[in-house]
Amino acid sequence: METEPAAASAAQPIVIVIPARRGTMAGSEPEATLMHFTLYSRTYCHLCEDMFNALNALQTPEKPFTVEVIDVDADQALVAKYDELVPVLFADLNEPELCHYFLDVDKVRTLLSK
Repeated sequence: METEPAAASAAQPIVIVIPARRGTMAGSEPEATLMHFTLYSRTYCHLCEDMFNALNALQTPEKPFTVEVIDVDADQALVAKYDELVPVLFADLNEPELCHYFLDVDKVRTLLSK
């Protein structure tokens, strides 16, 4: 008697980590202290692309950071939480969001200046 394969688990979110630009200037931050952002996004979302590009434009050799892009459509729990808000940007997932829809440049610059 053959058994049916186990039901496929829920799809895993698509994650893209953009490495920080490497600076060669003296005094640049060590890799262990890189700022990390999480961007909840979706495919074919022009606001998501705009926020991602605007965020990366703020990166400098002196203040490198990483960006993790998570596709909300790959996880129903994320769709339920962020569906109409994407893009949503976090610097710390234990803290409130930094912004949604459009990048809050002042908030990001404040974080990067710390």
